[in-house]
Parts: sequence; structure tokens; C-alpha cells
Amino acid sequence: MSTISREEVAHLARLARLEVTDDELDAFAGQLDVILESMKTLAEVNTDGVQPTSHAVPLVNVFREDQPQPSLSREAALSGGPDTFEDRFRVPRILDEEA
Repeated sequence: MSTISREEVAHLARLARLEVTDDELDAFAGQLDVILESMKTLAEVNTDGVQPTSHAVPLVNVFREDQPQPSLSREAALSGGPDTFEDRFRVPRILDEEA
């Protein structure tokens, strides 16, 4: 038995301004049913005494300290591009008007 109807899925799609086909309505209704059933299962879990957290395990900063290091020269960096002009990468124009 479906807990969410095609009409409800169509309504949600309209609210989200999504255009969906009839086949997608059927597929999404089934997928949303699975999600809703999973949420019901989670709602049954006893969480008394469990502190709310944003992560299941403690987080630690895994980044290294910033340390200046030698990097590529401008010429070496530009040598990896297919075309350069005036110390820049040259790329095809994608807009018709100037910025």
C-alpha cells in the first residue's frame, strides 16, 4: 500500500517547480514510499539518553599547518596550457558581449 500518491508527488513537483513525466511520478512515488518507511523505522528507535550530535564520531582537524613552499613559476604553470597570451591562459570566447 502506497503512503504517498501520484497526486501528492505531482503537487511536490509543482511546489519545487520541477517538470516530471507520468513515468517519473510513478517512480518517485515508490522511492518516496521507501524513504518514508525508513523514517518511520528511525522514529521507532529509542533515543532516550542520547545526546544530540552533528556527527557520529568526534571530528578533529586533519589539515596540516600552512607552510610556505616553493611553487611553480608562471612559465612552468602556463606551459601546461594549450594556448597562452600575455601571461594568461587563452580560452575560447563563450559570450558574445564584452564584460
